[in-house]
Amino acid sequence: MVVALLVLLFVVGPIVELYVIIQVADVIGGWQTIALLLVESILGAWLMKREGRGALRKVQARLQAHQLPSKEVVDGALILFAGALMLTPGFLTDILGFLLLIPPTRAVVRVALTKRFRGRLGTGFRWVSPRPGGGEVFDTTGRDADGRPQSLPGPERRP
Repeated sequence: MVVALLVLLFVVGPIVELYVIIQVADVIGGWQTIALLLVESILGAWLMKREGRGALRKVQARLQAHQLPSKEVVDGALILFAGALMLTPGFLTDILGFLLLIPPTRAVVRVALTKRFRGRLGTGFRWVSPRPGGGEVFDTTGRDADGRPQSLPGPERRP
């Protein structure tokens, strides 16, 4: 299964990209095709820089609020992957890269990835973080060190 996926990715993918580039060059011309690929790359680099900075600001804000930036880290990884796709010459990889750079499309991919890998990531984590007024334990497992269920401190609720 993995070998077939790698063959598709590294053998069939570039052949399809080359075919699409040749077809586009037949329609609009060779130099225009090269110029279009360069413009796409420049636009993609600008978008990647903008979206990457936004994701980094969100990660820093979550960390300063003593929260785990899991959503923001996945977004950053998807932006990085989109940048790698944009560096690869070709129209299909550029289209996929642009789709990953657009926040609504990236959100759909992020949700699908987190659902796919949630079971592999474990049942939770324990993070001890200093907060103003003392340290607190943030535990997503819902269990203490002995494995017993524990109640986590949360926001006060008023009736």
